[in-house]
Amino acid sequence: MTLPISESAIRSHSIESSFSRGESYYEQGAVADLVQRGNTIFAEVEGSEFTPYQVRLTFDAAGITAAHCTCPYDYEGWCKHLVAVALACVRQPDSLEKRPTLAQLLDRLDQGQMRQLVQELVEQQPDLMERVDRVVLRLANPVPPVQQGKTRRSAVNAAPYRRQVKHILREGVRYLEEGYEDDPFSEELETIINKAEEFSREGDGNSAIAILQEITGACADEWDDLAEYGGDSFPITEMLDEAWAEAILSAELSPAEVIDLGVMLEEWQEILDGDFSMSLAALDQGWTDPQIQRVLQGKGYSDPARLEASYGQKLALIRLQILDRQERQQEYLNLANAEDLMQPYLTRLAELGRIEEAVTTARSRMTTAEEAFSLAKALRSQNQFAEALSIAQAGLPLPGHCRYDLAIWTSELAENLEQPDIAQTASMTAFSVKPNFADYQRVRQFAEDWDSTRFDLLYTLRQSHGWDAQEAKVDIFLHEGLIEDAIQAVHGETYRSELVHRVMEAAISTHPDWVIEAACQRADAIMDRGKADRYDEAVKWLKQAKAAYLAAGQKAAWEAYFDRLRSFHGRKYKLMDLFKQL
Repeated sequence: MTLPISESAIRSHSIESSFSRGESYYEQGAVADLVQRGNTIFAEVEGSEFTPYQVRLTFDAAGITAAHCTCPYDYEGWCKHLVAVALACVRQPDSLEKRPTLAQLLDRLDQGQMRQLVQELVEQQPDLMERVDRVVLRLANPVPPVQQGKTRRSAVNAAPYRRQVKHILREGVRYLEEGYEDDPFSEELETIINKAEEFSREGDGNSAIAILQEITGACADEWDDLAEYGGDSFPITEMLDEAWAEAILSAELSPAEVIDLGVMLEEWQEILDGDFSMSLAALDQGWTDPQIQRVLQGKGYSDPARLEASYGQKLALIRLQILDRQERQQEYLNLANAEDLMQPYLTRLAELGRIEEAVTTARSRMTTAEEAFSLAKALRSQNQFAEALSIAQAGLPLPGHCRYDLAIWTSELAENLEQPDIAQTASMTAFSVKPNFADYQRVRQFAEDWDSTRFDLLYTLRQSHGWDAQEAKVDIFLHEGLIEDAIQAVHGETYRSELVHRVMEAAISTHPDWVIEAACQRADAIMDRGKADRYDEAVKWLKQAKAAYLAAGQKAAWEAYFDRLRSFHGRKYKLMDLFKQL
């Protein structure tokens, strides 16, 4: 199988600096142990650390689907190590060593050999023991559907959780006493609440409830002191409400326990001045509520008011998580459909292989880019590439926060499916959402009539505003030799001096008067205010001014201006020392 990776796709995944540095790494031979196992490529890349970075690229017939590197890079796009490995795959495909996948390797072992393998791995990495323990428990004891009326006691010792919460809250009081205004406890409390949620997600709602009782009780005990210093209960009660709802719906509770919990939740709600409406609704409804039963059976809600509660869809999403863990697929679909939760509904249809149903439903009910993106990725994972591309195209005009990512994904998929027209349209959509030089170049790659397309892109760019758009304007206008547009892009810029310097360097020969005026204005402002810590910045502006004076044949004017500066600022010794650079 030919690897579906192209250099243009690598460029689209990375910013220019990462691509150029990754290319250098590749050319220096930093990529080692390039191995392909099925649809995953593994490699090591020598970097700044003693231990090589581990890189993993996953692909399907239409391109890269996932990329991971162990380096700490946390910026836009791929890191240089991912770029280096991808370039090695494109430029030296014969260097890939093909080896068996994990499944193929395990198929060679009998039960005894499998046991020996796990034992040896745990001996070499003792930390694996806890993970093995959890996986074995989950596989050996699958979570059954919750049966209301049967109770199961919790074996967890929840008392330490109360002590931890009390300590966090008392430390928070001291923090507030000292006059700090930032929230001093929500983040730490969230970590403890997450422990309860882990039990819920393992199907042990009763243990989760035991822990949440201690957490919520401790909050109630300490709240008067926190409230006195302006402590805000909303972020805490919001987290607790969600955790309680999931725990209740994952637990096995007797009628008496339901009543007792309801009383406690209402008391805590009053003490904390919070809102436990969702968890109280979960307690009241359980899974046996007639309306819930109607929905799970695919009959929908007979009372439309059930869809109007402020917590309605959030509670429905919690139910979907539980149904998913219990592999109750049709009930999952019925609930998602009744709640009009199109993203999980359409995605699950595709995951279950009900492709035609998913696509047909999406055509009539899909309303956001997020829904389209989720479904398109699910279709792709089922090797339904044409359908994935079609749904992704349909999602491009829809509103949503993922439109840029969807457009880039669509363009790459279309390119690998040899649909250049669609790739161009998607890239132009990406450019309109978030203009940048890489996408500008990518559109050019596909455009048959570049002059017309270029005109449209430049018009879009001129109408764009914002932090990202300004950098894109400088990159593209300078690339196209549109100096006046670049000057306009940095007009009045006071923070991103690096962009102004770039434009000045390009404009020295064609617009020296602008460079002189803008550079001197910035330098004078720093020197006149006596900002000694910024004198080096003032000198950088003066270097630009000097270059423009000389380019304009005004050497005498520069010398006169510089003499005035030395005369006026002569007592500023740090500045005078820096002036030697001029």
